[in-house]
Amino acid sequence: MPTRVLFVCVHNSARSQMAEGMLRAWGAPAWEAASAGLEATFVRLEAIAAMEEIGIDISDQQSKTLDAFKGSTWDLAITLCDEAAEACPMVPGAARLLHWSLEDPSPAKGTDEQRLDVYRRVRDDLGGRIRELIGVGAPAIA
Repeated sequence: MPTRVLFVCVHNSARSQMAEGMLRAWGAPAWEAASAGLEATFVRLEAIAAMEEIGIDISDQQSKTLDAFKGSTWDLAITLCDEAAEACPMVPGAARLLHWSLEDPSPAKGTDEQRLDVYRRVRDDLGGRIRELIGVGAPAIA
């Protein structure tokens, strides 16, 4: 059975969406990923563009709340922002909870390219953490 991971952030619009896309692309079939937010909004176009640059298409992913996963079980839930970590000291159905404090790219200002650079930075930070999770995470959460 795959290791099931739920990524959680406030709006499920960027960080958690990118994390879900990376784990699906790089971790299947040993890893299964989903994402949720404290509230649902939309997947940000900058997140989609940043992921396309590394060959991962998240354009079909939808923003969802934790309520969408009531009754689901997870080997691991990972909060990706401090606000989500404070609001969700535990995630129902998760055997283990981790917190990765990541920059929020959504308030980025400037030109389109400057804003996209912020999303790239967050994407690259996430990418390193997800590669580490895939490489050493499975035994630690088994």
